Amino acid sequence: METKAPSESRTIKTEIVCPNDTNPMGMLQGGRLVEWMDIAAAICGQVHTCKICVTVSMNNIIFLKAAKIGDIVTINASITKVFNTSMEIFVEAYAREVSNPKKSLIGRAYFIFVALDENGKSTPVIDVCPTNESEQKLYAGALIRKQMSRNS
Repeated sequence: METKAPSESRTIKTEIVCPNDTNPMGMLQGGRLVEWMDIAAAICGQVHTCKICVTVSMNNIIFLKAAKIGDIVTINASITKVFNTSMEIFVEAYAREVSNPKKSLIGRAYFIFVALDENGKSTPVIDVCPTNESEQKLYAGALIRKQMSRNS
């Protein structure tokens, strides 16, 4: 059975926080951050599957710190586990000021995507094989997260 390592589809997306991305306090709106994270996750899934992938759900979305106008936001997306036609993708977002190279974790979430065939029907996804301890922990936890989301 063919598999791919998470590194083969890992996606990094970069944005700058502009005034139209913020609330009246000049802080990045949560919805805009989720939009950017969703796009990074979609790209990650599509690179992994070579198919169009659509969002099924977003789980455990956590906003940890605010980004502000002018900050550079870097979003990392990586597949954690494949479930036949769907896949879990872990996304983390970091922000930094232009004048300071120190990044701060501002948010993270787990996204579930489904791959679609040319008729818009869900289609099987190539499996993912974790290659390091961090990937193995995310892989092992994915089934638990899936069961918990079904029970809520």
